[in-house]
Amino acid sequence: MSLVVCGVVLLLLLTWVWGTQPLFFTVERPPLPPVSPAQLATHVRMLSETFFPRDITHPDNLDRAATYIRHAFERARGRVSEQPYTVAGRTYRNVLALFGPDTKERIVVGAHYDTAGIRPGADDNASGVAGLIELASLLRETSLPLCVELVAFTLEEEPHLHHAPMGSAVHATSLRQHNIPVRVMFSLEMIGYFTDAPHSQRFPLPFLAAVYPSQGNFIAIVGNLSQGFVTRQIKHAMRSASPLPVYSFNAPRFVPGVDFSDHRNYWQAGYPAVMVTDTAFYRNEHYHTMQDTADTLDYQRMALVVQGVYAAVVASARAKSPLLRSVSP
Repeated sequence: MSLVVCGVVLLLLLTWVWGTQPLFFTVERPPLPPVSPAQLATHVRMLSETFFPRDITHPDNLDRAATYIRHAFERARGRVSEQPYTVAGRTYRNVLALFGPDTKERIVVGAHYDTAGIRPGADDNASGVAGLIELASLLRETSLPLCVELVAFTLEEEPHLHHAPMGSAVHATSLRQHNIPVRVMFSLEMIGYFTDAPHSQRFPLPFLAAVYPSQGNFIAIVGNLSQGFVTRQIKHAMRSASPLPVYSFNAPRFVPGVDFSDHRNYWQAGYPAVMVTDTAFYRNEHYHTMQDTADTLDYQRMALVVQGVYAAVVASARAKSPLLRSVSP
């Protein structure tokens, strides 16, 4: 019986380690370029107020949002292009910007700029796009050994979620068709809502409440079961960037929320990918409502998220570890 108990305990311990990727040592925080909370707020207000609404039934506003993102990428001196595609006779477009050397291998960072219905979508997902724009500004001044591709996607939300017309599906499929190796993909999905209120954090599985904080004051990195080591390296880099708490979760795709964003299409294409998120509807009570407004976001902590993503992108680009090998066709 004791061997059985020991075996169960060991299995639970290994599951915890693989699923949460705990870090057992203190990390130093090297100086990083600053991220402006005011600039993040400006982008969020532009997307959620000036371009409201930006759902599939308002294609003119989607076009205006895409143009705004393109101009921001151009100001950051990225090599900018667009990836148009047609759905039901209407043309939509991803907006792309390349930074660093013109290597075939690359890191991809993306965020969707459309909304679920006629809603402001400040956290979902103007926050992710604002982070993407400010990340471009940081990469402009960075010496990179590897190409970093930033992509603003369209049509992430219903009725296209989990279907081929998603902008990220178009992009991931194109990379695969052109035999482009991807070291890792980061999906920025709702990165602006934080709260220190007790018991403000909810979970897809009840037992996770014993493992993760009960306050919604952290940023999460979500990966699938096959990429625990990649997730761990990204978490290490993000924790080294700022005092913002960073937690990770590797789980099967059937756990609700694990694949609810653009990273799922890179998994489908065989690439490693993670979602960086404030956990969306597990924390933000304004999710998919008219109350998802710019005034509800925490731009100070959102700036720390962007710094963390920047640190993780740079660390991934410079990594010598075989754990962050690119995936090629």
